[in-house]
Amino acid sequence: MGKSTAAIARRMPGPAGICAFLALMALVATAVNLEHQRTPTVLLWITLPVSALIALASLVAIARRDDLTPVARRFWRHTAIGTAFAAVGATVNAYDCVVGGAAAADVSVVAGIGYAGAIVGNLWAMARLPLKVSGRGSMLRVGLDGLVVLLATGSYSWHFVTRPVVQEAGFTPAALVSGTVFLALNLLALMAFGKVALAGRSHLAPGVLPMMALGMASGMVSSLLLQKYAVDRPWLAASQVSVPVAMLCAVLAGRAQLRAVARGAGPTRAVRRLPVWLPYLAIVAVYALLVHMVAVGDSDALLFVVLAGVLTALVATRQQTVFRENANLVARLDHGATHDTLTGLPNRALFTERLDEALAASHTGRPVSVALIDLDDFKAVNDTLGHGVGDALLIAVADRLAAAVRKEDTVARLGGDEFVVVLDGMDPDNASAAAGRLIAALAEPVVAGDHELLVRASIGVAGGHSGENAADLLRRADIAMYAAKHHGGSNVEQYTEGMAASIADSAAIGAQLQHAINEGQMFLEYQPIVTLDGGRLKGVEALVRWNHPARGIVPPIEFIPVAERTGLIVPLGDWVLLEACRQLAAWRDELGDLGPGIVNVNVSARQLRDPGYVGRVAATLSETGLPPHRLTLEITESTAVALGESVGALDDLRRMGIRIALDDFGTGQSTLTLLHELPVDQLKLDRSFTQGTDTGRRDTMPSAVIALAEAVGLDLVAEGVENRDQADRLAVLGYQYAQGYHFARPLSPDAVTAMVAALPKPSSGETGAADLTAALV
Repeated sequence: MGKSTAAIARRMPGPAGICAFLALMALVATAVNLEHQRTPTVLLWITLPVSALIALASLVAIARRDDLTPVARRFWRHTAIGTAFAAVGATVNAYDCVVGGAAAADVSVVAGIGYAGAIVGNLWAMARLPLKVSGRGSMLRVGLDGLVVLLATGSYSWHFVTRPVVQEAGFTPAALVSGTVFLALNLLALMAFGKVALAGRSHLAPGVLPMMALGMASGMVSSLLLQKYAVDRPWLAASQVSVPVAMLCAVLAGRAQLRAVARGAGPTRAVRRLPVWLPYLAIVAVYALLVHMVAVGDSDALLFVVLAGVLTALVATRQQTVFRENANLVARLDHGATHDTLTGLPNRALFTERLDEALAASHTGRPVSVALIDLDDFKAVNDTLGHGVGDALLIAVADRLAAAVRKEDTVARLGGDEFVVVLDGMDPDNASAAAGRLIAALAEPVVAGDHELLVRASIGVAGGHSGENAADLLRRADIAMYAAKHHGGSNVEQYTEGMAASIADSAAIGAQLQHAINEGQMFLEYQPIVTLDGGRLKGVEALVRWNHPARGIVPPIEFIPVAERTGLIVPLGDWVLLEACRQLAAWRDELGDLGPGIVNVNVSARQLRDPGYVGRVAATLSETGLPPHRLTLEITESTAVALGESVGALDDLRRMGIRIALDDFGTGQSTLTLLHELPVDQLKLDRSFTQGTDTGRRDTMPSAVIALAEAVGLDLVAEGVENRDQADRLAVLGYQYAQGYHFARPLSPDAVTAMVAALPKPSSGETGAADLTAALV
């Protein structure tokens, strides 16, 4: 029984089928009664309220769907409101004629309000569709085109439709009001069609526009037929056909929308515009009609003369708008050819042109210099925070650079994170001082999106003279910039002879370093960290070394900056961490509590900004079996400042149980702020405070630091302890741990093992400092 009911339901016609039957019934009834009334009056009117109510139910259901866009839902909601008014007007109109015996042309006030509300509701639905026109010029041009077409169409509608009807009625007030209302509705309908033609396809499914246009057109055609043909047929009315047909078109438009949603098809996004020839065709049509009127002596000729003048003025205004738009477009194209689209600064082409001009003028003895600026670690910002934040950072940097130079200087963007400044009238020394001011201008944090970022830049300066070309001068500035990066970044280097060879050596080191990491040329040494009150071995700091097959041992100061600049610090740091954790785990198995209890590993900002770093640390601890609390990661103050919002990686590591140490403490400018913001467990006092020659300052600063560390509950390690006097003094001040050449130089793993084996077995749980020092001799 259930299956047969479902089958019957599937075979039953939907709203579109019922409305199509009612529209056909209305057309047949009108045709049958065209000459004489041959059927009961109810057959001429029953289709109106029934079709309107069916269409209303269908459109309300569509307007309540959640899978439509907000614009589409609003359109169908307003269309449903208009249909509700139509249902009221049709029902009252049908009741008046069938029950009340009113003539078909006599529309009561209530029915008239219903029909008028239907027209206004549907026009409002179309008017609310957003117009896809960008720019004031384009909006003005579209508005002028529409106004020209509207006035031309309105003039034809008045001359051929409205005026004959009003004239036949004797120009009575009622006829004038009726004709004016009809003309206004026609013009409003035309405006709605134009609006939908421009905007509708951007928000509604294909097929909706033709159906809605057909529905409104049926009303205008029916009204025209009534006025010209059915004046002497009181049983006929335009609404008898226009309402069922309009309701059918509305239901078909809704079905087109639902089918598009079911297919997953979105609205057409292409921006449409009126054909460019349309306003010209409209004015030609008005002038042609005016010529005809003058020839036959028509009374509307004067009116059309005025109208033709207005249309001519509108078209002329439109042309002026087009000319201005074209001129603005050419100006934008010219600007785009010489300026960077993101920052608005001059691009490489304009920079080269102005530098050539400055070099050409340098034959008079006027100096010229170039400062090439490259942002340090900009790639990490793009990789971790996204290109949107990176673009915002570049815009902010461009603004600061432009504000920090003289009016006669040129700031340009060469591409990526590279900027360049032409310093006309400056020799290299003055240009270097100006470059220092540029670095100072970038020192304040930059707000990019929702992020506060610290900007570091490396600047290379080179001076030029008459006869040089821009490319050579820029190349020298580029070499100086790489020298600045080689020396740690965030500084200025002035080009000197021989610098290119040094940079070439640095580039060669970078290429060889990749091979060294893969081929096992890297090794670790370990410097002991001891307790000052008893000399017990507390832990070790892992220090990476490079045994170059041709050069021998390469100092870290040569290859660490290269690794930072090239990004090789990430795989190198991963190798150091894994090797250090393996070694400490081996010492714990072999030496037990006599061996090192903790290993300290240095980590850079670039490593911490790597999205996968925290996961790789966890994997290393799991692979080596080393408990997290036996690993301490050391960061410098400069690293901490460069981290910015990536400081969250330190929080993640600390939650794992890993300790964080702040190395070279006291050398930066943001010490107290860092202690407040960073998740650190240990401070390592910089060697400059343990080796100073000023006795008062030498004691005052370490005392202040230990008081600070005790106040915030941090361990403290003194670095660079080179003799017993320094060790004893630090012990008196209250320091717990120290490292330095007094206790041990960096040692190989075997040397650390031998050192521990040589220590006498403690009788009270600790080894004396003298014993540890003797074991290393």
